[in-house]
Amino acid sequence: MTTVLNIPFQLDLDRLMEKQKIRPGRGAAHEFTELVESVQAVACPKVLFTTAYVQERGENTVTINGQTFVSSAMRANLAEVERVFPYICTCGTEVDAIPLEPGDFVRKAWLYYLKLELLSFCHPVLMRVLKEQYQVEKLASMNPGSGDASLWPIQQQTGLFALFGDVQSLVGVRLTESYLMVPEASVSGILFETAHDYQNCQLCQRENCPNRRALFDPVLWDAMQMQGHDGAHPSF
Repeated sequence: MTTVLNIPFQLDLDRLMEKQKIRPGRGAAHEFTELVESVQAVACPKVLFTTAYVQERGENTVTINGQTFVSSAMRANLAEVERVFPYICTCGTEVDAIPLEPGDFVRKAWLYYLKLELLSFCHPVLMRVLKEQYQVEKLASMNPGSGDASLWPIQQQTGLFALFGDVQSLVGVRLTESYLMVPEASVSGILFETAHDYQNCQLCQRENCPNRRALFDPVLWDAMQMQGHDGAHPSF
């Protein structure tokens, strides 16, 4: 069953101004406040998720609801998992209707920042709903193109989207020719139940990443590579 959640949110103006280093009483503060109020009035961040099942496992492939994904990391992570939760979180398309003057790059940057803020409300709600509805205790996520790109290539976004049908009609998200999502403040992936800690960042060798949430794990990296070559399952 495919489910769409409209995510409730409340933007904290004071905190947002502080993070943007905007001082109260200045001209920028008035303009930023107006933009935040406009976003609060029209935005509708959304979560799309479904329940899917592993049907087949190859040497470094996993078939889920008829879609085959080539990923040594997924093959290892889902070695003993039967049920997964594909999902898409998005800031929504509504804020794109807020008018901006041509060449107003400051407000454009602010709006992008606010889109990311809207997106941040989505994942906690999704996790809470899954844990309550499906009685799962611990979930980990994989995202195409995140971590080392070779472990789950971003091109496989198409297969992930196919698990839902017409994603654009459901939540307004579409893929570009380069497999990026529009609206840009969107994230897709597969959540799966696990007894072990797992972060995409553990398999990412990119240095100085501002969004890093875990250190690169060379032991896990080697285990995933082994999985891709001989089918052995890593021991976490």
